[in-house]
Amino acid sequence: MEGMFERLQAGPLRLMEPLDQELFKIRWEQGAEDVLRPLRLLYGHREDFGAWVERLLLAVGKAYAARPSDLRLLDLQRLHQADWFQQAHMIGYVAYADRFAGTLPGVREKIDYLKELGVTYLHLMPLLQPRPGANDGGYAVMDYRQVRQDLGTMADLADLAADLRQQGISLCIDLVCNHTAKEHAWARQALAGDLVYQDYYLMFPDRTLPDAYEETVREIFPEFKPGSFTYYEQIDKWVWTTFNEFQWDLNYANPAVFAEMLDIMLFLANQGVEVLRLDAVAFMWKRLDTDCENQPEAHALLQAFRALSRLAAPGLLLKAEAIVPPPQLVPYLGVGVATDKECEIAYHNILMVALWSALAERKVVLATHVLQKMPRIPARTAWATYVRCHDDIGWAITEDDAAGVGLDGFAHRSFLSDFYTGRFPGTFARGTTFQFNPKTNDRRVNGSCASLAGLEQAMEMELWGETELAIRRILLLYNIILAYGGIPLIYMGDELGLLNDRRYVDEPSRAPDSRWIHRPMMAWDRAADRHDGQTITGRIFQGMCQLITARKRTLALHARTAVTPTWTHNDHVLGLVRESAYGRLFILANFTEKPQMISRVRLSELGFDGLLVNRLNHQFMPMWDDIMIEPYQALWLQPADSLPKQA
Repeated sequence: MEGMFERLQAGPLRLMEPLDQELFKIRWEQGAEDVLRPLRLLYGHREDFGAWVERLLLAVGKAYAARPSDLRLLDLQRLHQADWFQQAHMIGYVAYADRFAGTLPGVREKIDYLKELGVTYLHLMPLLQPRPGANDGGYAVMDYRQVRQDLGTMADLADLAADLRQQGISLCIDLVCNHTAKEHAWARQALAGDLVYQDYYLMFPDRTLPDAYEETVREIFPEFKPGSFTYYEQIDKWVWTTFNEFQWDLNYANPAVFAEMLDIMLFLANQGVEVLRLDAVAFMWKRLDTDCENQPEAHALLQAFRALSRLAAPGLLLKAEAIVPPPQLVPYLGVGVATDKECEIAYHNILMVALWSALAERKVVLATHVLQKMPRIPARTAWATYVRCHDDIGWAITEDDAAGVGLDGFAHRSFLSDFYTGRFPGTFARGTTFQFNPKTNDRRVNGSCASLAGLEQAMEMELWGETELAIRRILLLYNIILAYGGIPLIYMGDELGLLNDRRYVDEPSRAPDSRWIHRPMMAWDRAADRHDGQTITGRIFQGMCQLITARKRTLALHARTAVTPTWTHNDHVLGLVRESAYGRLFILANFTEKPQMISRVRLSELGFDGLLVNRLNHQFMPMWDDIMIEPYQALWLQPADSLPKQA
């Protein structure tokens, strides 16, 4: 690497001011080992390793030189306030741009709505140019440098990012890095017989290796596409297609693929994107005789992306979409030598599953047990916590976790599938089955938050007492993700109580995919009622706003504050203790439709004696009485004498 910086000065950095050149040099000198360590694991065996590293650095230098001045200023702000995304004021909102506001310019017109809700982080679902027709909800990308034509242009995206940034809202978009659409330019050239681009994908001349791999890999969409390989007569080869026939898995053993994806990341960062949700990262590296998920090289890829992107755009964050068991999940935030050097954010899928399980069972024993086993995450990372997302709910409850609280894993997963699809007697939920796998009897679930929480059934039957309970369930679920830590994500429409939308079956391109049942169009007519506390919409929206306001003033909810799930000695009440220099906080949540009591003795054992304040409403709790928690109520208790002065 000798003389590398001089070549950068003579190349992409030559027109920059000396100070900007020196800043880049400092970043390189400080981050060189973080760049080289994962790259050596991935490509160090190649004779041309040095040349590839130089090519990557030249690409990074080019992106740095092209980075707009306002974004370079943002980079400096982020570097000086490294915990900006961990603070209690962070509130996320997730939406499809078209279903939320029609177009990207339309989203700009709705910024005031987002501000009213308290949003500081906006995740717009896949908006890069997908293949025509079926495209897995936008996750089959045909062009990473173009926006979907009906949404607008790349210039519209940059304008939106700038407007959001001025209003204190960070833009997050999806980057599908495991695969491309078969219509992508690389894939088209591969289909035309170009050997260079065939090496961008995983292709096989016969079924020998595909058959060997399929002994151990799992089927993701067994109803859509059984198996993980597709034969193409045009090239007489089998192509690795983990998800759908039209989604071709990339070959990251080829450093050219890594270089291409890095260049795309930096291009999007220079449009003003602040967070990239990296889709399907668990699948990015394949190894025979494994499930081809969570391989060490997949982590090395993310670490290299992180280290290189920070040279050009240190304000950019990476979010790992890895829906995997806890032992495999935390490493996506960095462990060992890579601590704090992989992705800054990851989805807390386990929390989401635990909450829905507790709501169905009316018990928190399994949730407490599972969450207690979660390893601590690195200090400079954060969870993305969520109640629902665009995807299905898979019941990620292992046999060991279930057995640990006296349950049978298979039976409990079946119970949850039955409960949330209306099969279980007395259920309040209205959901649908997604991707039934007869080999494993796995049945995932679709449904909007409100419909799964009982609002749809209660409204249809005009049971107003049940409607009240459903509203409380919705607010309880959001209460927990707001209090747990990290970045809580509100899925579009949940703040209004939007129900399942079964009209998706009338659209041929969407009808086969029942996940569209919980991806409704934004109901702006309903939103007009959000200020009327006498309506269901107003009850939910105002309740959500009150929770968000409480979160923002509660400094103990900073993501660096440790979260300790705690036995409350009441199997129906979840307990979470948050403890840091900001103060001690005890979250209690009743997961039943009946009042529950927590004894003062238990509170005292946990160090919460004396006068307590409920941070949700500023009310003081009686000092010597047991605490009664109303149906589906939550309390955020803090010792009155430990409240920070600024709170």
